[in-house]
Amino acid sequence: MIEENWLSDVIFTTVESKADISKVGSGANGDFQTAALSKAVNTDETNEITVRSWMARAKGRKSTLVFCVDLSHVASLTATFRKYGIDARFVTGDTPKKIRSERVDAFRNGEYPVLLNCGVFTEGTDIPNIDCVLLARPTKSRNLLVQMIGRGMRLHQGKDNCHIIDMVASLNTGIISTPTLFGLDPAEIVEEADTKKMTELRERKEQEKRREEDAAEVKRTTASNRIPRIVTFTDYDSVHDLIDDTSEERYIRQMSSLAWVGVGDGKYVLTTNSGNYMTIEPEESRFIVKYTQKLPSGTRSKSPYARPRIVAEAETFDHAVHAADTYASDVFEYLFISKNQAWRRRPASEAQLEFLNKLRNRDDQLSADMVTKGKAGDMITKIKHGARGRYDKISARKRMAQRQRERMEWSQLRAGEQIKVGPLS
Repeated sequence: MIEENWLSDVIFTTVESKADISKVGSGANGDFQTAALSKAVNTDETNEITVRSWMARAKGRKSTLVFCVDLSHVASLTATFRKYGIDARFVTGDTPKKIRSERVDAFRNGEYPVLLNCGVFTEGTDIPNIDCVLLARPTKSRNLLVQMIGRGMRLHQGKDNCHIIDMVASLNTGIISTPTLFGLDPAEIVEEADTKKMTELRERKEQEKRREEDAAEVKRTTASNRIPRIVTFTDYDSVHDLIDDTSEERYIRQMSSLAWVGVGDGKYVLTTNSGNYMTIEPEESRFIVKYTQKLPSGTRSKSPYARPRIVAEAETFDHAVHAADTYASDVFEYLFISKNQAWRRRPASEAQLEFLNKLRNRDDQLSADMVTKGKAGDMITKIKHGARGRYDKISARKRMAQRQRERMEWSQLRAGEQIKVGPLS
């Protein structure tokens, strides 16, 4: 839409604010907890850095919209702007309707340069003269980030572009910043880079990553040529051992705050109480993220689920996980997908134990003191996504490998025998 002149072009600048948000938890919607985030971000030091960064990079802009964390942050940051002689005003959800309309109209008419808000202008606001958006609040929500940036992308006479200044705090897992919209690391620092430059930067980063991967692959291939080719199998005595194995989840759960479950062949599943689920799975040289919805009861369909919908594709696993986590935070209730929720550590429910124990021998029944709700949920996910079929395949491969070893041993034994042909003595 930018290329076809439906929207204004944008240039991006990221500034490291030094705010420490590493201990700020997530709320029910998956984004940062507002009160804790405000306490971390709304400091004299960070507000000074924010205003000075705007003065250094965007003071010449005519209409800057600033997004803050909460009412306290709005008040403090407005006061900091005014300390430097900048006519800054604010609107919040508590601002009387008449005063809000007056301030917005004056801003739309270019009567003052800086308008601060918290949660008022994230969507549906038409102020086309905005030529700078200052993101003074970190977020984990890609949708929120796009909505905030979108406030400055309306076309307006005399407006060449909109300058997005993103105050990037010290990072923790799952943070979204403007570079992530282009597939870059959220900590990437850019200076007045337009969409073309951001895309070129991503392509250079991807090319560099591919070079690193190619070099690593050569190293792995060279090493593998020196190692005998031996096929190994995980030794599961039963399907219950397979679903109890958590080794597949360790890597992805180091990357993600969500409770992804490995179901074999590089595929991972994220489920929720609604019955809907997401998957990440390898496909040729890419990773595909799919979202599957459960059909309403009474729907005439052979399957209880709608056809899976592709919501993201990525060349690397970590990018796929990041995209999947962002989408999941928007469509699922965070309480049911987070790996760190307190309910996951409680004893398994009767319904969970009943489901699992139906598949087990009478002398091998699970009890509430043996498995947590989170663990039981993961085991049920593995069962519902093909654990029994996977166990049968593993067992079949294991039996085939055993037969091949036996034939090889028999051939070696036969080769060692001496056979003489001729007349009997």
